[in-house]
Amino acid sequence: MIKTLFLTALTVAIAVAGGAASVWVALDTDLAFDTVKIGGWTAHPRRGTSDADPYARARFSREADLALGIGEGLVFTADHDANGDPLRLSCAYRIEGEMPAARFWTLHARLPDGTVVDRPGARPPALHSYALLREAGSDVATTISRHPVPGNWLAVAGSGHFVIRLTLYDTAIASSARVADIQLPRIRREDCDD
Repeated sequence: MIKTLFLTALTVAIAVAGGAASVWVALDTDLAFDTVKIGGWTAHPRRGTSDADPYARARFSREADLALGIGEGLVFTADHDANGDPLRLSCAYRIEGEMPAARFWTLHARLPDGTVVDRPGARPPALHSYALLREAGSDVATTISRHPVPGNWLAVAGSGHFVIRLTLYDTAIASSARVADIQLPRIRREDCDD
């Protein structure tokens, strides 16, 4: 009798612990459902729609994140440079290339936990399409670094890894099936402090 009770309690404990662990893993990892990868950039076009997968919905509910709807825009994130190395705050990065057509876009740096990266002084936390120096055509060249540079500069401070987030607002690509066919700027590491 005691052996049966012990085995039953052990089975229930293993089932509860395994179920809780699987939920934790599912909510903490991006399971790559409906993920579009373009170079080093990643987007989830269905996140703000009713077609989003249940794991993404649960993750957004837990994080209190507000996803853009399909007609509002699209968010691209990058946590690696063009060579596949993780982005580090101790390095300077050059973002160069053509931006997709959008009415407005923003570019900012975040820590892996989602908080905005510290910046020196009163610098704005993001660059946006209305206040940017442009190259020929629709090409953009921006530097993200801890040290000032001429031209477009997104100031960051601190150490550790970070993520670049490019948000395109009111863009036709968000509601079309051709998201994977667009070109995004390339992220190139220039130099590091360490």
